[in-house]
Amino acid sequence: MFIGDLYAVSSAVFWSFSVILMRVAGYQIPPIPLTFFKNCIAIACLVIAMLVLGEPFLIDLPVTDYLLLTVSAVIGICVADPMIAAALNRLGASLQALADCAYSPAITCIGFLMFGEMLTSWELVGGFLVLSGVFVGATMTAQIKSSKDLWIGLLLAASAHIIMAVSILMVRDIFRESSILWVSSYRYLIAIVVMIIWVYIRHPKVVKEKLFLGFYRSDTWLTMIPMAILGPFLASITWIAGFKYLDAGRAAIYNQLSTVFIIILAYLLLKEQFTVRKVVGIVLALIGTFMVATH
Repeated sequence: MFIGDLYAVSSAVFWSFSVILMRVAGYQIPPIPLTFFKNCIAIACLVIAMLVLGEPFLIDLPVTDYLLLTVSAVIGICVADPMIAAALNRLGASLQALADCAYSPAITCIGFLMFGEMLTSWELVGGFLVLSGVFVGATMTAQIKSSKDLWIGLLLAASAHIIMAVSILMVRDIFRESSILWVSSYRYLIAIVVMIIWVYIRHPKVVKEKLFLGFYRSDTWLTMIPMAILGPFLASITWIAGFKYLDAGRAAIYNQLSTVFIIILAYLLLKEQFTVRKVVGIVLALIGTFMVATH
């Protein structure tokens, strides 16, 4: 059990630093090429790790499992990751972290829908507190250009974490029985292939700008390479490992610590505003998250 706790907390730490770097990179690289760049760095790190550990690159799984992993990669990486980057560009790191509190209630609700795990009154109240916290904390700051950006950003961030919750829980049984490194590698490989196909179909004349911009902008690598190693590589595998060794609720509450870490780092490193409304909203959301994850 202790190793599961360690994985889940580590994921929150890695993700927090990655989000701060993603916010900085987002000033110059749009969401799609940023996501593609970090996916490529992540799979390179995963392949190296598999080679070092001597893990196989092909494993015997039923076709249905491969299909589930493919769908999980498309919605959880190709769709959700660019949404998070877009939300960061609109909200800044601290408000985006507040919207992230939708993650724990999403895990619980999806557990109910997918696995029949019943919702308690505590979980319902906790979910209400999370939503209340997001609305209370959703205040205009110097980083936000308009009220439209505020609400679109919150919707993007919350929706992305709901999608991520679906994508990971739909393959929970697979990664509990298989190598975490292999499962992560397969998902990122599928995501890279799908993004290449999508951009070549939608934007055949501007592929460089729409997909490969991160590779051409070497001036951003000092930010983007650590971002990719900390987020898609380290945070991703420790995130999956947390769900492998812990119940979903326990893992989710440890993951939710990233909200606190991101807000502190955004204040210290990015000089983002720390308003009273934002503090109240964060406290409400975290209390709601705790109620959901522990009952």
